[in-house]
Amino acid sequence: MSLLKGFEVEMYTGTPAGTAVGLSRQIVENLPGFVREPDQRNVEYVTPPLVSYPELLCALLRPRRQLRTYLQTQGDYTILPGSTLALGGSDYFDRSDPHNPYHDRIAAEYGTRVVTTSIHINFGLDTPEQILLATRLLRLEAPLVLALSASSPFFNGNVTGYHSTRWGLFPQTPERVPLFTSHAHYCTWVEEQLQLGTMWNVRHLWTSVRPNGNNRPYDINRAELRISDLVSDPCVLLGIAALLEHRLLGLIAGQVPDPLTASPFTPEELVDLTYINEQQVSRHSLDAQLIHWQTGATLTARDWVQSWLEAAQTSDLPGIAPHLRAITQVLQQGNEAMRWLGQYRLGLPIETVLQQATQQMAEREAALLIHCLEPCH
Repeated sequence: MSLLKGFEVEMYTGTPAGTAVGLSRQIVENLPGFVREPDQRNVEYVTPPLVSYPELLCALLRPRRQLRTYLQTQGDYTILPGSTLALGGSDYFDRSDPHNPYHDRIAAEYGTRVVTTSIHINFGLDTPEQILLATRLLRLEAPLVLALSASSPFFNGNVTGYHSTRWGLFPQTPERVPLFTSHAHYCTWVEEQLQLGTMWNVRHLWTSVRPNGNNRPYDINRAELRISDLVSDPCVLLGIAALLEHRLLGLIAGQVPDPLTASPFTPEELVDLTYINEQQVSRHSLDAQLIHWQTGATLTARDWVQSWLEAAQTSDLPGIAPHLRAITQVLQQGNEAMRWLGQYRLGLPIETVLQQATQQMAEREAALLIHCLEPCH
């Protein structure tokens, strides 16, 4: 058994020197499949829901190739790694659609705290109750995804003290979101938030994980994990997806327990634990000390991911082996934030670190395209 999977990929466009430049208006007008964000310095594409990891690799790479080709027709522009405005620009909002009232409200309420990039990972599931079950587990284990993906240690030309400045600063709304015990609980809670005004619409649920679908909260078809920073290397991203899919398949099969029935913590304490672990990971990523929801034990994010990895290596999910090897490499060498901070501590200016990472991102995509284009066709 395998699950349908898909990705929403947000990326900055800008110069090879690392400055983000707003180009999404013309990108969306000229490239099918790309959609705008409130600030036009980032742009998004969405992969179709797929089961196959080789097909997902190509679905991640082909839009990037199209975008890079188009950007070259507009000037010396490229795709930038990272999830924050690393070199500056947070003092203004570069509106992509000045006539959009929802964007008006976002810009007025949150400013450029929301001008970040990220990856949203979606898993299709058969029933609303399965989706809510998956959402509970993913919510408690989402910090591990941030630990692997952290790529925003710089902001406005400075080292911030975070590995994921994006998640450290991003406004999670509403301020406190429960673990939903059922689909009915989720529907009732959303209705209450809309009446209270803590959610402006059904989309205004900005937390690490949420149910999603065509007519939420009533018609849902997937669990959406939103905590991930931008992952430059598609193989690492697919490795993260494989780890999560292995956990979800175990959950559906009853091999992984429902957190509501297998934890020493109350549901309210579990919510507290999610916020504590997320903040620890936003600062320290793989080195963060986390509290395990099932045992109450303290362990590092790296050790927790390692246990995931060892379990997933016994999986019969086809096509995941090279992506699990990419996760092993992250555990050994660090995520992007850790590697960039290491280079900075050795004396490289932030600008140079980002310029090198931008070039490496393009080279990695080109190398992967050589191997995946033929199978894609």
